[in-house]
Amino acid sequence: MNKTSPMVSVIIPAYNAAQFLPDAIASVQQQTFADWELLIVNDGSTDNTIEVVQEYQKNCDRIHLINQPNQGVSTARNHGVKNSQGQIIAFLDADDQWYFDKLSQHLTHLQSNPCLGVSFAQVEILNQTGEPTGQISSSRLTQLKPEYFLSENPTTTTSNWVIRKEVFTQVGGFCPEMSYSEDLEWLLRVICTTDWQIAGINQVLTRYRTSSSGLSSQLYRMEAGWNQLIAKARIYAPQLVEHHFALAQAVHLRYLARRAFRLKLPAKVGIDFISRALHSDWRLLFHQPQRTFLTLVAVLATLVGDRLQVTGDRLQS
Repeated sequence: MNKTSPMVSVIIPAYNAAQFLPDAIASVQQQTFADWELLIVNDGSTDNTIEVVQEYQKNCDRIHLINQPNQGVSTARNHGVKNSQGQIIAFLDADDQWYFDKLSQHLTHLQSNPCLGVSFAQVEILNQTGEPTGQISSSRLTQLKPEYFLSENPTTTTSNWVIRKEVFTQVGGFCPEMSYSEDLEWLLRVICTTDWQIAGINQVLTRYRTSSSGLSSQLYRMEAGWNQLIAKARIYAPQLVEHHFALAQAVHLRYLARRAFRLKLPAKVGIDFISRALHSDWRLLFHQPQRTFLTLVAVLATLVGDRLQVTGDRLQS
């Protein structure tokens, strides 16, 4: 490798991201660790994403723009890694941000354990306008088992990852046809097919913006993405899927039910997800029971509210 190559390559996939890119780029430029390059992969944007990046390039020769026809986030990330020079890869979505010591903390973590392939940390949750919600991710950080990656993502978001490039080379990139659960599938591939470890830092280092989409169709696309993950996992981890599929499906459907409630979708959407979750595996009632109970209460309350609204509308008509 060329001695002038940066230690870290930051990959930002960008599709119509002009509104958010300045904050994401600024959070990279403000890092205390300065030996980085930033590759922004424009995935066929139709807004002024290109112009925003070009403005930053005028004052920073470490920012590189890669253009591709719209092919999805997985291909964009893969394209970025292919063109990267660093030994370490850090992903950042265009609408997320990093704390100033993000890279330095992860590099220390990686250097402390040669077997660590994927480093992540805790995440601060922002709402769709970028304001803090007061929520911090609470997933397990260490001693992660393969089954943990079947249903929920302990890392929360790819913006939280700092990985060794050789891990990416070894297991291959993100599945190009996947736009949902592609991150879970990649992590599952790492933990099931290699000896590399995945572990987190007990510190908040990433700000993650929640999705602004309130369409029920998005949740069903998320379920379809999870089904793609399972289909691929059956190839390289058939016993894992056989032993854990029912509960993993139940946990994932419960997550979609909670999301339907938070997005204020019609009650029938949440009812569909939570009823199928319990049908998949009744043990869900005892797996994180508080979360299951609160989800049930929330979904049922939405159902009651919807019916009261319908009754009120009828009485007024």
